[in-house]
Amino acid sequence: MSAPGAALEVLIVDDEALARLRLRTLVQDLDEPAAHVAGEAEDADAALARLRAGDIDVVLLDIRMPGRDGLRLAAALKRLPRAPAVVFVSAHGEHALRAFELEAVDYLTKPVRRERLQAALARVRRAGVAAPTAAAAPLVPAALLVTERGRLLRLPLAEVLYLRAGHKYVTLRTAARAYVVDEPLAELEHRLGAGFVRIHRNALVARHAVRALELRASADGGDDGAQGWAVRVAPLDEWLAVSRRQVAALRQALES
Repeated sequence: MSAPGAALEVLIVDDEALARLRLRTLVQDLDEPAAHVAGEAEDADAALARLRAGDIDVVLLDIRMPGRDGLRLAAALKRLPRAPAVVFVSAHGEHALRAFELEAVDYLTKPVRRERLQAALARVRRAGVAAPTAAAAPLVPAALLVTERGRLLRLPLAEVLYLRAGHKYVTLRTAARAYVVDEPLAELEHRLGAGFVRIHRNALVARHAVRALELRASADGGDDGAQGWAVRVAPLDEWLAVSRRQVAALRQALES
């Protein structure tokens, strides 16, 4: 965070040039808190390149952009050595819950009013807390958000047993049922922290759900008598295959 009294350094990320111009004008017109537009980016890659150069306090971030969208970019920003504050700016309101799960400071809807932007940047200034370093423990969400038939559902993390990637989507499994998650498994692994362990390139399992790690015949479902490692997931009593390269790390994770 910039020193007290110094202007907030702002990065505007939006694929629409007119939207970036409007935000730049609004930021430049603010007297309090003092803010300076340090850069603009039209996509996630350009934004990350600018952020790695440092000196950005807050990102005004659109959600719907070509390539990696704003939600995925915000998740990636949390892994930076000096993560900036994030204020989402979107024409659509349906992503607000997911945005706050990513610890956004605010969620502004377009067209942005000067007063709302001023209030959002004032919140950034009041927070005034240095962003976590790379060595700091990542913040783990208490729940995951999934969509189902147009509804947004909040699933407590304690109910999640495992997540498994298929050809086009990730399946989240609870004791009651399965859900589809619209987020890559690699990003979920980072967000979920040490409570979940990688057992295969396509699967994460909750530590609390593992009841056994065994060599089993036909762990992959075949009938040729081949053996493979697998974990038993409770309370489903379901066996999931464990890749050989993950066995040692899984043992260590479970023992610790």
